[in-house]
Amino acid sequence: SKVDLGMIVRDIDELMVLNDEAHHIHDSRLAWFKSIEDIHNRLVQKGSGLSLQVDVTATPKHNNGAIFVQTIADYPLVEAISQNVVKHPVLPDAPSRAKLTERQSSKYTEKYADYLDLGVIEWRKAYEEHQKMDKKAILFVMTDDTKNCDDVAEYLENRYPDLKEAVMVIHTKNNGEISEATTGKAKDELVKLRKQANEIDDMNSPYKAIVSVLMLKEGWDVRNVTTIVGLRAYSSKSNILPEQTLGRGLRKMYPGNVEEYVSVVGTDAFMEFVESIQAEGVELERKAMGENTRPKTPLVIEVDKANEKKNIDALDIELPVLTPRVYREYKNLAELDTGAITFKSVIYQHFSDEAQREIVFKDITTGEVTHTTILDTAGVADYRSVVGYFAQTIMKELRLVSGYDVLYGKIKAFIQNALFSQTVDLNTPNTLRNLSELAATKTVIETFKKAINDLTVRDKGDAEIRDTIKLRQTRPFVVKDQSYLIPKKSVFNRIIGDSHFELQFASFLENCNDVMSYAKNYLAVQFKLDYVNTNGDISNYYPDFLVKLSDGQIIVVETKGQEDLDVPLKIKRLHQWCEDVNKMQSDVTYGFVYVDEEGFKKYNPKSFQQILNGFTKYKH
Repeated sequence: SKVDLGMIVRDIDELMVLNDEAHHIHDSRLAWFKSIEDIHNRLVQKGSGLSLQVDVTATPKHNNGAIFVQTIADYPLVEAISQNVVKHPVLPDAPSRAKLTERQSSKYTEKYADYLDLGVIEWRKAYEEHQKMDKKAILFVMTDDTKNCDDVAEYLENRYPDLKEAVMVIHTKNNGEISEATTGKAKDELVKLRKQANEIDDMNSPYKAIVSVLMLKEGWDVRNVTTIVGLRAYSSKSNILPEQTLGRGLRKMYPGNVEEYVSVVGTDAFMEFVESIQAEGVELERKAMGENTRPKTPLVIEVDKANEKKNIDALDIELPVLTPRVYREYKNLAELDTGAITFKSVIYQHFSDEAQREIVFKDITTGEVTHTTILDTAGVADYRSVVGYFAQTIMKELRLVSGYDVLYGKIKAFIQNALFSQTVDLNTPNTLRNLSELAATKTVIETFKKAINDLTVRDKGDAEIRDTIKLRQTRPFVVKDQSYLIPKKSVFNRIIGDSHFELQFASFLENCNDVMSYAKNYLAVQFKLDYVNTNGDISNYYPDFLVKLSDGQIIVVETKGQEDLDVPLKIKRLHQWCEDVNKMQSDVTYGFVYVDEEGFKKYNPKSFQQILNGFTKYKH
């Protein structure tokens, strides 16, 4: 027998309701509205009612754009775009738009052929780029009725070979929901359609384009829509907002903070509707579109295997991966001698009774409140949570996995007997108030971090070759759209830089006759060295460039515009790495060089040998 969940729910005496996709929940004609109303009324008869109803929606607005009166928290689209949570909408610029005309034709697809063609051109460029990352770009076309929907699908499949049998048609009702049938074969088709729509991102799905009357309003979690073509105007009767029109095209394809884009093309009436979102503060970018324009995608960096002019094997650079030299000896924590720690003592202040009641601790770098202690009415102070906060903060920042009890005891003794200019009583509210002062908080945390690092960070004194990195095996990755160099002497298709100087240096390497190949040391290469930074912490160092000379030498290059305190420590570690590698193998000689921007511009070297001869800082 089938279990009726509705009956079970109505027997429960205390209920709360959580609604997702709740923008139309308050339409009294809907069955789910009536169900919730009925459940509430039954509870009222028992002397109670629904405890709470929480509605969650991307668009908490009426059709006229007015926000729901019951809204308690709103995260508008303008914030989501500016904080890079969703894709950035991109529209054609004025010259690109001027090329589009509605032709005089009674046939729908002929009338809007310009818009469809531009949409396909933009989609194709995006498809080619995303395919390198094993991702499939999706084209979404919105029409004005179901008949034209079918006509557009047929037009796309017949005109564009790459869309043959790859267009999915979804007929929606006038409110953006998939048209539903209740029985028989039609219902089975609906289930199948929903499944196909939700799986369209998958590379195994045959579909690359969707044609529909509206952008779907129901939960459709597709991420790969890169191009939207709108062939309809909207009115308030359509029960749809600009945010919903763009909605499902805004989900990002990639994790992380890379900027992604969705191209929006359409008739003047459609574009006017989309642009109305600017009243919300959303900034719509406008770029050139059409043939011979750049794809509206993040940059894909990959090994340039498709370039027939490159000999990837000859351009490849191999780098030995060594076992770490630097490590942390956790068992030494008990040997920490607080009496031997050097620091500047903090002045012990006397605060008023009112100031002693709320004790606020702030992060020493960001200023954000991290910990608050409010004393009870009797004024009883509990130092244990404060000492525990210090111990946990230090362990978190140093990534210590054990030793809390030992550290807690040492911090307690340090505060009581050494931190201030006098011995203090930990049980008084005034002492806790003193500990919340930035000077005291910073002294405790920074002093203990340095002392623990000095005690526990060790250098093994040697290393072994564990593996080898080959640049030609680097997996493709995406970065934000930015300036780049197209190299001839690198396995990669593009060279980007963290600064303009890095691009200048890459251009210099391209023109050096004594350079066989080079590469920017991208994070995806995974070539990094462990080193001890100025705080005494173990960190990872990623050098800037890898250069293979015509004589077979491989030089690791660090470039710098402005030198920071960690640079000498990084270069010292790089020097040590080169010595270790050269000691363990003799097939290739590895070296390093530090190139500062000021010296590079001043001396204007013409060959890499001149770099090696002229830039000798940190060599001895």
